[in-house]
Amino acid sequence: MRLRHSAPVARASFDDPNLVSCAGLEPVMRLAESCDLPGIVAEKVHLPTSVGSNPAGKISAIVAGMAAGADSIDDLNVVRHGGMASMFAGVYAPSTLGSFLREFTHGHVRQVHSAGREFLIQLASHTAVLAGADQVMFVDVDSMLRRCYGKKKQGAAFGHAKVGGYDVRLRGYNPLIATLSTLDTAPVVAATRLRAGNAGSARGAASMVAEAIGTAKACGASGLILVRADSAFYAKRVIWACRRHGAYFSVTTRIDAKIRAACEGIAANQWIDIKYPQAIWDEDEGRWISDAQIAETSYTAFEGTRHAITGRLIVRRVKRLDPHVTTGQGELFDCWRYFAVFTDSPFVLEQAEAQHRGHAIIEQINADLIDGPLAHLPSGRFSANSAWLACAAIAHNLTRAAGHLAAPHYASARAATIRREIINVAARLAHRARTIHLHLPEHWPWQRAWANLFAAVHAPPA
Repeated sequence: MRLRHSAPVARASFDDPNLVSCAGLEPVMRLAESCDLPGIVAEKVHLPTSVGSNPAGKISAIVAGMAAGADSIDDLNVVRHGGMASMFAGVYAPSTLGSFLREFTHGHVRQVHSAGREFLIQLASHTAVLAGADQVMFVDVDSMLRRCYGKKKQGAAFGHAKVGGYDVRLRGYNPLIATLSTLDTAPVVAATRLRAGNAGSARGAASMVAEAIGTAKACGASGLILVRADSAFYAKRVIWACRRHGAYFSVTTRIDAKIRAACEGIAANQWIDIKYPQAIWDEDEGRWISDAQIAETSYTAFEGTRHAITGRLIVRRVKRLDPHVTTGQGELFDCWRYFAVFTDSPFVLEQAEAQHRGHAIIEQINADLIDGPLAHLPSGRFSANSAWLACAAIAHNLTRAAGHLAAPHYASARAATIRREIINVAARLAHRARTIHLHLPEHWPWQRAWANLFAAVHAPPA
């Protein structure tokens, strides 16, 4: 592709009041209104003083900006250009929204969490965002470290993170995320909680698991619910929270002396060879693994305490290779590396082990949030950043639901893909008979998906 020299571009001016750069926000926010996002927020969120007035309009503006790609308070200006004021009412300036966020306390953030849960329930009833919830529902829990550079940010502290296979200490926040997914759908955010950077991964996880299970049931999970987590959440409170609320658990365990003895005590004839359909990258060994063996045994966790619980210990073992071995030298005896999962899953061994590895799907949520609203935690106040995280979860779920209505392949597409192909589409506004006609680019490659979304959220003309 090259520039056309027969008619070169010689001038550019920002002077058209009827152009918008994100026409896809119209059907997306219409979907939010059809699921009563403003009404839910108005009912559940109440802030004092005039700065906290009209929380429904301000949170809707923040969510709209995040859906369009805003990752800081100043970026929320993206909804205040061209003809956006003709399509939307109550478009607030970033300074107003920033002051609004700084009014939040922990209690007000919890109100936004409650509104986000109710909105997800409405999305699940209006779209197929959690199709198959009546059969199997997966609840995944994970934490991540979001780096911050401001030394005066409230709650920012040094925490552990792994970068390039190395354990490092970074200053930042430690958000805790819980997601819901089914066998047929990509995950959506069920609950969030912002914590200081030096918080342990399992801090507050038990109450979040209970909250996420309740949300799953409200979204239609009438069948089996399986909570999956990594070894950082191998704690009695987390596992008993699953038991108390009627969910199964599948949690990676740390390989301590007791777990290792249980793994080595499994008879040789009980091991089953498996081959991964897609190889797994082993960070410790620095290589791809495609072959392994799995087996299971009975195991009692937290033995000797009142929290003792007996379940299945599913073990995967992989041969440990010596990187310094001389070419042609054979092995004297097998040396294995063990990966253990403590679970009460009712599925057979192969299914239970494969489903636990599916916990890695939550990393996609983390990547989507980091590539979007969580690129920054923009305020110096901890509660404002907590509210920002809660709004990011609402925006992600709304974007995912819009993708389901647009086309089947958008149901599992990256949020950035939906923004690029569906939301951030330029259009010219034409006012006719007290209505607006959106003129979008001719031959837009994804126009059919855009039209599907537009038709799905607009009632047919009378």
